[in-house]
Amino acid sequence: MMPISGVNTVAVQPLTAAEKVPGASAVQEPESQDRQPKPVMDEYIPEEPQEPSGLYWMSRDEDGQPKIYFDDPERAADAPEQQEDAPETEGPDPAGQGAEDPERKADKDEVWEGNSDKVDREIEELKKKQQELAQQLHTETDEAKSKELERQLAQVERELKQKDNDTYRRQHTAVRQLS
Repeated sequence: MMPISGVNTVAVQPLTAAEKVPGASAVQEPESQDRQPKPVMDEYIPEEPQEPSGLYWMSRDEDGQPKIYFDDPERAADAPEQQEDAPETEGPDPAGQGAEDPERKADKDEVWEGNSDKVDREIEELKKKQQELAQQLHTETDEAKSKELERQLAQVERELKQKDNDTYRRQHTAVRQLS
């Protein structure tokens, strides 16, 4: 730390002396504030409708249920103009006019059943095998057999991890039509 008495006071000049130095920039007075700046506003520029791109998107139907919509490029050429984000109406005519499409009626009458019992039995068998191997591993004294049991247990755990989830159940569920 340096004492104040050792500070060079020649380098410090009073403010009035700094103004007299040639080359010092002059301070300009601000212009009159008569004019106000324009408010910044967003501007809407409408776009022309774009060609359908063949993309899928998630949205919700009238009941709030999730639904997948498809922007079909082939249908757009002959279809009447409809907003891209507007969901297509399904179901009966709101005015009650016109006959219902026979294919659509057949789709409503179909009943399908999913059965995941086979997958559940497979998972239960793997869990039982895992318990048996863990029990054998705890009672085993031979080191070679112990390592083999550890290897088998790790394999069963990997298989169980792969199969005991919703994705595997959905993919391997047996589906049949009831009607």
